[in-house]
Amino acid sequence: MDGLEFDRWFGRARTLVLQPTTLCNLDCVYCYLPHRRLSKEMSPKVAQAVADSAAELSDPNHPVEVVWHGGEPMALGLRKFRALLAPFERLRNAGQVQHCVQTNATLINDEWCDLLVHHQIRVGVSIDGPATLNAQRIDLRGRPAFERIVRGIDRLRDRGIRFSVIAVVGAEGIEQPESLLDALVGLGPHTIGLNVEEMEGVNDRRCGITQDQAEQFWKRIMDWRRTRKTGPAIRELDRLADYLYLARSGRHDEWCRHGLDPIPTVSVDGDVVLLSPELAGIGDDAYGSFLAGNICSQSIANMLAHAHRLRYVREFMAGLRRCEAECEFWNFCRGAQACNRYFENGSFATTETDYCRLTRQALITALYTSTRKEITA
Repeated sequence: MDGLEFDRWFGRARTLVLQPTTLCNLDCVYCYLPHRRLSKEMSPKVAQAVADSAAELSDPNHPVEVVWHGGEPMALGLRKFRALLAPFERLRNAGQVQHCVQTNATLINDEWCDLLVHHQIRVGVSIDGPATLNAQRIDLRGRPAFERIVRGIDRLRDRGIRFSVIAVVGAEGIEQPESLLDALVGLGPHTIGLNVEEMEGVNDRRCGITQDQAEQFWKRIMDWRRTRKTGPAIRELDRLADYLYLARSGRHDEWCRHGLDPIPTVSVDGDVVLLSPELAGIGDDAYGSFLAGNICSQSIANMLAHAHRLRYVREFMAGLRRCEAECEFWNFCRGAQACNRYFENGSFATTETDYCRLTRQALITALYTSTRKEITA
């Protein structure tokens, strides 16, 4: 297997995920991060090396997304975070990179808002709905984080800073989609993302949600959306709508022409993993540390040129071939996530996962059953 096989499945790296610190000030029950209680920090030297690689990867028409995703990025502190942004300033001013930060919002204050505005950083906030559904987001002392998250969101809104929200949907939330969405919409985001709880990283428990429950969840989400002519976008519904629009207009090739994003993820010490940020910091006797290289000694472009030699990448491509041959949802799904295959099934060469069933398949079947019911009513 050579680089042509990799090029068949993967497009350019459109997203770079950077871990500015391992530390998180929260200790969410379902968190996948193995070292969130440790305080290791990225150095400006590593950030400079990433910026050099981003310059190589940038496309004049499509800036590289630099996603700061912890730990909790803001746990690094303003001064140190500003120093990590500095190497990217030339690229940002030239429109070659776009910064994004995924945060629990508990540390946001006016000074952080100033930084977000100055560097034009897109903001994603992690919150799981109303306080009752957010109960698994707790701090290191086990105290609920909900009020602190909302306080940070209020500060963003007061400063006119647009933000999206991502909610982890567990066994309680799957039964309360309307309450979940009403609470999230009330916060004022421009986009809502819904992640059904996944088994990944050090979170080795299955959520216990059935495919029937997930199908009903997505159906009720669609019903909720139909009753509202305005409001934030719902990421999963928009993705499905984009797919259906292209399919109906005879432009299905546009759905898959860009290929999968290899999502290079750079840890605090410059080590790089591919395919899934959730693999960073994970070790395995069979796969080793999943490292493609270290950014301080090798560019990301070079790592991608040799990615087909990595065992887990080869296995994932084998799994994609099986999905393409066997799965009736392939045209929409395009193979789902590498990390779910590994953490759920123990191998990247496997196919169906809970993520497939609960997030991709159930979304399609919910649309089908809902539409069929309307036609036959």
